Amino acid sequence: MKIYAVCQSGLGTSFMVEMNIKNALKARGVDLDDFQIDHGDVGSVSANMGDYFFFEKTLQDTLTNLPADKMIPLNSIIDKKEIQEKVDKILADNNIA
Repeated sequence: MKIYAVCQSGLGTSFMVEMNIKNALKARGVDLDDFQIDHGDVGSVSANMGDYFFFEKTLQDTLTNLPADKMIPLNSIIDKKEIQEKVDKILADNNIA
């Protein structure tokens, strides 16, 4: 499964979200080798780059090229609990762990 973290510039914020996604997956004991986690900017992201895209909710109108069912908007990019909940939902929806 491919999960992509997106921010305006594709640098610090998306990298931090990527790390928090990895930590959320580790917390659930899943094999990280089954996942490809990456990050990038709003201008270069496309639907074929991931199964799910995490981003700060104010960027949603910018990401019109992504299907709604792949979009995971975050109310707060620093809220680890929110990221854990969204990762847990993805795992449950895909019958993982």
